Amino acid sequence: MPNLQPFHLAFPVHDLELARDFYQNTLGCTQGRSDETWIDFNLFGHQIVAHLKPRGDDENEAGHTNSVDGHDVPVPHFGVVLSWDDWQTLANRLRASGVTFVIEPHIRFVGEVGEQATMFFLDPSGNALEFKAFQNPEQLFATD
Repeated sequence: MPNLQPFHLAFPVHDLELARDFYQNTLGCTQGRSDETWIDFNLFGHQIVAHLKPRGDDENEAGHTNSVDGHDVPVPHFGVVLSWDDWQTLANRLRASGVTFVIEPHIRFVGEVGEQATMFFLDPSGNALEFKAFQNPEQLFATD
């Protein structure tokens, strides 16, 4: 893999203190700068920013899903491709923290190009996160 630059992602949360607790204590992110309406986090070397967006009466909280390998994958979602060992460590940490998974940690596309470990869960504001890992990282963008 080439030396990648960190990505930046800003996303809405309904409660900054719940977000702070989840991203720091459950996911293990370190906190960067913050203000009254946003918090920077270091997510495996990438900058994510939780921006306060209070719930509105007209918001549709139900998410959309697409079928992938027999599972209903939430859309939109974000996350990081980790090393195999880091993925296992995170999965164990999330289980120990009592996180409810949308899609339990498992291996998908077994025996196919792109075989990967994956898991999906929601943060306290309902943002879907996916973390995945490849035994063979060169298959990240493989098509056959």
